[in-house]
Amino acid sequence: VQLQASGGGLVQPGGSLRVSCKVSGINFRLYGIAWYRQPPGQERELVADIASDHTTNYVDAVKGRFTISRDNVRRTLFLQMNSLKDEDTARYYCNGRAGDMFPWGQGTQVTVSS
Repeated sequence: VQLQASGGGLVQPGGSLRVSCKVSGINFRLYGIAWYRQPPGQERELVADIASDHTTNYVDAVKGRFTISRDNVRRTLFLQMNSLKDEDTARYYCNGRAGDMFPWGQGTQVTVSS
């Protein structure tokens, strides 16, 4: 299984960014899949997940600002991040949901700073 995240970068507070994660090695459409992030010096945490039926869940910190989506044809997971805050600075990873985890990829760095 390969989880290849991309699209991170430096953005100003209040800005937007979309990160992507290309997944290979599994039957992507059958899996619930999630975005996680690891802020500097902190543990990795769940951000949002999307089930195989496209049902979504978000942690309170990102509700109303982030949108998770998936493209089963392209085997790609997306995270649209709007109204970014300094505290969204982290390395962002995709992976399965609890019980269906895979080896972590390298993630993509998102830095929110003026």
